[in-house]
Amino acid sequence: MHNVRIAPEVEAKIRARRGGDTHVFHSLDPKKTALVVIDLQDGFMDAKYATAVAAAPSVVPNVNRLAQAVREKGGTVVWVYMTFDEASVRNWSTFMTEFATPQMRAGLMDSMANGRPGTKLWHELDVRPEDPIVAKKRFSAFIHGSSDIDALLKSRGIDTLLITGTLTNVCCESTARDASMMNYRTVFLSDGTAAPSDALHNATLTALIELFCDIMTTDECIARLGKPRAAAAE
Repeated sequence: MHNVRIAPEVEAKIRARRGGDTHVFHSLDPKKTALVVIDLQDGFMDAKYATAVAAAPSVVPNVNRLAQAVREKGGTVVWVYMTFDEASVRNWSTFMTEFATPQMRAGLMDSMANGRPGTKLWHELDVRPEDPIVAKKRFSAFIHGSSDIDALLKSRGIDTLLITGTLTNVCCESTARDASMMNYRTVFLSDGTAAPSDALHNATLTALIELFCDIMTTDECIARLGKPRAAAAE
């Protein structure tokens, strides 16, 4: 689990703007809420893969706690996993050829190409038969051509997202930023996301808290599920 630290000057600015509070959302309507779990799949969880994130397995208990709470109160749990195909190499060529080394590209395709073992959801996750499972082909689940998650969520009347998973600073951050831009009430879980280092994790939290997401712990999030607005404001 990461040692969470928001830059003090950023937190002070947020508190001044929000009347002494760092939070935006004081209640979450469970029936309009979806827990979105990003890329907790073997390719990022199992140490045998070069793409594994050492901190990622530590967030699984919090993700499962959130999943149980969301389900019990009538919400939706969506599991998202990363996958690649030959079209990804062609259509996402700037990343695949300029940012990814040949070794990295080969590793991604070997572990997370369609149907490869690295796309399998991690065995410790509490995945239920009724939970939607969504494949994405870009860092963000929402960008055009990545997945059908937006249509899925809208069909269920979802307007609030709880973002968890890995990597904090890549797929989770990209998905959260786009969700906010698409008018979802977006909550980012500080103890439900994982990055390769505390520095990268906290850089994302610091960047998101001001204009994109409400940053919460698992306990804070569960406490707000179904909490009446009037009571939350007191």
